[in-house]
Amino acid sequence: MSETHASPAPVRTGQTKLKRALGTPALLVFGLAYMLPLAVFTSYGYATAATNGHLAGAYVVTTIAMLFTAYSYANMVREYPVAGSAYTYTQKAFGGHLGFMVGWALLLDYLLLPMLSYILIGQYMSAVVPAIPFWVWVVLSVVLVTVLNVIGINLVTNVNLALVGAQIVFVVIFVISSIGYLSGNPKTVGILDPFFGKGADIPHLAAGAAILALAFLGFDAVSTLSEEAREPKKSIPRAIMLTTLAGGLIFTVSAWVAGLVFPDFAHLSQDAATLDLMARAGGVVLSGLFTAAFVAGSFAAAMTSQVSVSRILYSMGRDGMLPKRVFGRLHSTFRTPYLAIMIIGALGLVALVIPLDWVFQMINFGALIAFSFVNLAVIKTYLVDKKERGAVAIVKYLVAPVLGFALVVYLWTSLPVLAFIIGGIWVVIGFIYLLALTRGFTHRPPAMDFSEEEPILEAI
Repeated sequence: MSETHASPAPVRTGQTKLKRALGTPALLVFGLAYMLPLAVFTSYGYATAATNGHLAGAYVVTTIAMLFTAYSYANMVREYPVAGSAYTYTQKAFGGHLGFMVGWALLLDYLLLPMLSYILIGQYMSAVVPAIPFWVWVVLSVVLVTVLNVIGINLVTNVNLALVGAQIVFVVIFVISSIGYLSGNPKTVGILDPFFGKGADIPHLAAGAAILALAFLGFDAVSTLSEEAREPKKSIPRAIMLTTLAGGLIFTVSAWVAGLVFPDFAHLSQDAATLDLMARAGGVVLSGLFTAAFVAGSFAAAMTSQVSVSRILYSMGRDGMLPKRVFGRLHSTFRTPYLAIMIIGALGLVALVIPLDWVFQMINFGALIAFSFVNLAVIKTYLVDKKERGAVAIVKYLVAPVLGFALVVYLWTSLPVLAFIIGGIWVVIGFIYLLALTRGFTHRPPAMDFSEEEPILEAI
């Protein structure tokens, strides 16, 4: 390949780099858009049943577990403020081979997350407008999201700000409507029962938390924008923690209110659970508002997830882990990895055939693997490599990541068997590709260059 040939020193004026345009507020909006503030209703019926009616409690457990891992991400991004997320951190801490495998596992999430959004958009819009079939909504969404992503990160951010705002407004309306319903109907449960009331136990809460973990991928997504953030060593860690806290609060409050409005969860239809809830809390008007807000939120989540996976592919392509001339290439005008974006858009069409429950399970499988290794990378980077010592260092770089690792592994083992079957197949495929890439481990995989002064691959 031409990239391996010796060449004169690069001309700096001819470089094309990712555009540094995002501050902490924009990164927070990006993370929340990725998390989808209305995600609590995405798997409401399924998750409520899994938690034995204690969805709010499961969100508390998940939020606590994710805060420890988010703190590990924040620490790692201060050390390596570049695109690549868990792939980058594992590669630097444990070497290229393991870095590749963690990046491969994380790719499973990012490749599937846009599909999840497209499926949900297609389902809700085809229900609202039966004359237009599911597949049409999916194709239209894929095309529009892909075009917006190619044009640039600022446009995506501005669109996301409006869509995140619409979702938060709906959450407020939902809470107010629910209070109105509860004030006019006799209470059948205690105010804290949706958290840890009768019937709550560790296995049910853990099973629910394992399902809900995918809702917190927003903080991982924020870390992929390190090369498009202003002052990334400050703004990215702040945005990671704020995204986790804000998302956890929104999810927990929504689940708590839902548990009070509809405590008889055994009567919920898993397929139409959210619509049953909205009908009880606010009738036809609230149901209509929910559909509009949810579709808008799913569109925002599709845009942000496509941004993130394209940046990860770009990072791996720039290393030579994936073909450089495809995945490591930026558009000269928009300064976006346009080929990676278009490939992800094409893969999004798999939403036309893949079952929704498969998507949920596979996303969590990859996410929890990546989270585990980021926690371990903190220990290796700060305590072993940098030899940080003292009481504060022990708390920050040992106690916190060990707790994060233990909680994540526990959630991972709570996933259903199907997640391990499909996820295991994906990992095996990645291992075979790594064998080919390294010629049977006789060569090291390409190492990431973390210097921003180095030229990034040619643009059109």
